[in-house]
Parts: sequence; C-alpha cells; structure tokens
Amino acid sequence: MATVNFSVPEHVKDRFNEAFEGQNKSQVIAELMLRAVEEQSLKKRRARAIDALLKRRASRPQASRAEVRRARNAGRP
Repeated sequence: MATVNFSVPEHVKDRFNEAFEGQNKSQVIAELMLRAVEEQSLKKRRARAIDALLKRRASRPQASRAEVRRARNAGRP
C-alpha cells in the first residue's frame, strides 16, 4: 500500500476527524480519492459528449423561424 501526504488547512482536518471519528481514516480517504477520480472521468466523458453534439449541430442545416413556428403549431388544437 502507498503512503500519500497532503497539507490541508487545520479547520478541514478538524472537521474531517470529527465527521469520521472512530472510522479507518485511511480507508475513508482512499474511498474519497476513488470517488474524485470517478467524478473527474465522468466530467471528461460529459465534455466529450457535449463537444460531439456541438460539432454535429454545427454541420446541420438551421431551420428558419417560420419552420420552427410551423413545427411547434403542427398538431396543436
């Protein structure tokens, strides 16, 4: 198992120790780090998906205002 050292503000350390009192702090930190890695991965996947959608959108023909209005009104009572 690896050892990692981080410097954090004292008030963060105090709140962490209070919140996770009686628990294995190394395990808690490892789980939080893993969650952060997964969240970062999700952010990157979302950014790539958004970029792909925007790229597709740029190459699609735009509808005129009249076409949009007709489509909105089609089938409405």
